[in-house]
Amino acid sequence: MRTQYHENLRRLAGLLHAMCLQDRTAIAAATHAVVDADIDQAEAAMDIAVRVEGMQQQAEQEAMRLLALQAPVAGELRQVVSAIQLIGNLQRMGALAGHIAASARRRHPDHVVVEAVRPLISKMGTTALAIATSAAGVLESGDPDDAAGLETQDDIMDHLHEQLLGTVLDPDWDHGVTAAVDLTLLGRYYERFADNAVEVGRRTIFLSTGETADTWIAED
Repeated sequence: MRTQYHENLRRLAGLLHAMCLQDRTAIAAATHAVVDADIDQAEAAMDIAVRVEGMQQQAEQEAMRLLALQAPVAGELRQVVSAIQLIGNLQRMGALAGHIAASARRRHPDHVVVEAVRPLISKMGTTALAIATSAAGVLESGDPDDAAGLETQDDIMDHLHEQLLGTVLDPDWDHGVTAAVDLTLLGRYYERFADNAVEVGRRTIFLSTGETADTWIAED
């Protein structure tokens, strides 16, 4: 019975990894959509966000079933509880990619990102793709060192977000209020996407070591 239980735990972990891979694909498509005014990429990203929602429900049902199936011991309980928390982070990453894509669809056939800022948004997209790729790797390996490294990637995103806000708030900004609002929202979506990826790392540290991320990093 415990062998089957552990197999079910592995299946749940595999579903979380698959969700993260979908998030990675969604953020890549969403970035193409806003930078290139590509409606097909926008629709693709939004479709993936819906798919991730479905995977969230499947993962939650599996996690609840594991809690009810047997009384999990300490390590098993940590896995299930961490999985439930991770499901929320991974779903939000997909939803945020969907919000980015929806911005492109809303302004189509016009660009949602003015030409002068497209290189910066492209960098934010590249950074989001990198952190989602790292998060997927961490979910697969469970390596706490790699998980801690997500914080550094998030620092890059924070810096890019500050650059974006500085550009929009510059007194010389001459692209209008609508463009400024669109870019402010896009910046927030990218920042929150990265923040949730960092949470994937922090929860993985707890899952692997039994310590909070802050405690483990301080001791390490």
